[in-house]
Amino acid sequence: MEKWFSLKWFGYEVFRSYEWVYPYFLYLLPFIPILFWLRNALHRKHKQRLVITYSPVRGARDWQTLLRFVQPVSVALGIALILVALARPQVISERTDQYSEGIDIMLLLDISDSMMEKDLSPNRLEAAKLVARQFIKGRLQDRIGLIVFAGEAVSLCPLTTDYELLYGFLDEISPAMVPTAGTAIGSALAVAVNRMRETPGESKVAILISDGDNTSGNLGPATSAQLAHAFGVKVYTISVGKQKKSMRTDSAAVSNALVDETELKNIAGLGNGKYFRASDNSTLEGVFIQIDQLEKVKSRDVVSRDVTDFYRIYLYWAVLFLLIAIGTKSTFMANILED
Repeated sequence: MEKWFSLKWFGYEVFRSYEWVYPYFLYLLPFIPILFWLRNALHRKHKQRLVITYSPVRGARDWQTLLRFVQPVSVALGIALILVALARPQVISERTDQYSEGIDIMLLLDISDSMMEKDLSPNRLEAAKLVARQFIKGRLQDRIGLIVFAGEAVSLCPLTTDYELLYGFLDEISPAMVPTAGTAIGSALAVAVNRMRETPGESKVAILISDGDNTSGNLGPATSAQLAHAFGVKVYTISVGKQKKSMRTDSAAVSNALVDETELKNIAGLGNGKYFRASDNSTLEGVFIQIDQLEKVKSRDVVSRDVTDFYRIYLYWAVLFLLIAIGTKSTFMANILED
């Protein structure tokens, strides 16, 4: 901050930035010249006069004559600055902070080879990563974790509010992270429940994104879903890709690597959540928007005000000018014959 004796305090922009606590003192500023006029008018009869011959001189005024204005001008400025100080100039800065209780969310992402199918653009996995990023961006103070799975489940990122860290993990996800073939849905959900079962948050959510049935892992999806329900974890399941259709041949029934909804529906039902199907990019984006709305927590805006007073600055200047007025009272700068 500038020193009090800086002339910056008298700039137009500075005065414009102030909030005045008692602005009615400023209305008295125009009356200061009237005070001097009244003093002169009332005191005129009592002045001592010395009759001398005076011849008006035309030309530039002597500098000593001009110095006689220092004392009354200093008094006027001192009074004006006292009024400015009494008006109490302040600078108020407001900041709005948004607070929410936050919830714990685990994102479970299938990275098996079938997630590279291109029925979503550019493929199922990349589409899921994109909407997951958008979902994370829309959350406020939620702790979010990330689990990837194929033939086994891997906890990629624990629950965190460091969303930039999550974005980095999302960018790195690829099927090569879990070389074991298969789709271990039950194991992935069990890992998520284990991560959240002892967290202090009242609301816990698992969002499972997959395109197939549970084909591997040590724990069945139904058992994991029941565990999630027991520990208060709500499970949302999303199947990505076109719905599975069976085609008969003479030898056996074969499937065309599309999605079977049955298992994911059962998991959502047992996990007290909801099932969604996304057959294209826009639908998948809409699913995450729905989940975002379903899991909104109450938030509140807290407005904090920082108040800085500046009346002392003008009070210091007022004292300075009044000291100048007192110091020049009995010098050649004042008309001693008036007394």
